[in-house]
Amino acid sequence: MNGLLRVYHTSDLHDRRGFAPRLRELREREPGLLFDCGDSLRGSQTVYHRREPIVAEIDAAGYDAQGIGNREFHYLFPLLAARARAMRHPLVCTNLIDLRGRPLPFVPEISFARDDWNVRVFSLLVVQYPSGSPWERAFGWRFLDPFETARRVAATTPPDATLVVLSHLGLRADRLLAAAVPRLDLILGGHSHDTLPEPDASAGVPIVHAGPYGAFVSRTELRKDEPGGRARVARFDLLPLGAVRAGRA
Repeated sequence: MNGLLRVYHTSDLHDRRGFAPRLRELREREPGLLFDCGDSLRGSQTVYHRREPIVAEIDAAGYDAQGIGNREFHYLFPLLAARARAMRHPLVCTNLIDLRGRPLPFVPEISFARDDWNVRVFSLLVVQYPSGSPWERAFGWRFLDPFETARRVAATTPPDATLVVLSHLGLRADRLLAAAVPRLDLILGGHSHDTLPEPDASAGVPIVHAGPYGAFVSRTELRKDEPGGRARVARFDLLPLGAVRAGRA
């Protein structure tokens, strides 16, 4: 990559399909990590579909990881676990824990080594109910504060590591997150369905939103001016994907 770290990202696909060949073509021409920030499914935290065709599309595209959105989350533990088992790509969520000690069907973070880059990736899900609520006692899930979670991850990240968050909090919250945790190197966002033609920034942290429904994929290239230095955006593109609304399956 000639000293660059290239990262592609989508979010809020909502079962739009047909983009896998385009993503594979882009990455064959210019290789890079590929992430999704959640809400890819047609089901939700209350509606469960036994078959989610978008999962095969995501796996065919070769995603490296997907953050959990409120569509991937489900209040019932076995149903979230069933969704995760259907996926060949890892699901990531850092601010969701199970109070009953059941093995989690997702990982709290994931790391990648690319050339001279050590990349630490974690994911934040919008809180569905407050800690201590009756819903927590009923379902066993506890949502940790996203900002406190990000501060904890940042505090345990080596200085030479590049810290990327897959955020399903929305653009407004992402701006607050960047200001609160300036150690972050890149926020890849979703949930609010914003499409940014250029990265936003707060406290020097770039914030990327590629928009919903698979219309675009973001391509962000990071560069370090010196070994161990801070990553900066060297190039950014918002590329058309051409996903289409799929029929019933």
